[in-house]
Amino acid sequence: MKKIVGLTAILFAVISITFAQENEGGNAPISVPAVVKKANMKKYPESNKYHITWETEKGNYEANWGGKDGEANSVTYTPSGTFVEIVKEIPVSQLPKSAGNYIKQNYKHAKFGDVGKVLDAQGKTSYEVEINGKDKIFDANGNFVKSE
Repeated sequence: MKKIVGLTAILFAVISITFAQENEGGNAPISVPAVVKKANMKKYPESNKYHITWETEKGNYEANWGGKDGEANSVTYTPSGTFVEIVKEIPVSQLPKSAGNYIKQNYKHAKFGDVGKVLDAQGKTSYEVEINGKDKIFDANGNFVKSE
């Protein structure tokens, strides 16, 4: 009986870990190439301290870890392991003033989601603010660029 309970617990743990890795579609597990996982461990070794969840986004792979929602850091890689960008969660107070003013003017009663500072592979900084389920993108100076 102890063996059955033990095996059931191990099986449940394996299934839980497998289904923790989701793709854009929801609950289907994804297979992350070893080269992508290795690139993340090399670039962000501190991510190893957390449970990393993976998802696909526009044909790329996104690693998420840290923070209370598990997405304080979101790093995107191509299928070959090339770094695309990192989005680090920040408080609204750290947005450039002009981005804050734009949001106050255009989205007075909006529902806000995550706010992040983006650093891309070329070293360019921008900001993302989730408003009503869509990302609003601002440049490094806080000027509105586009909605995604």
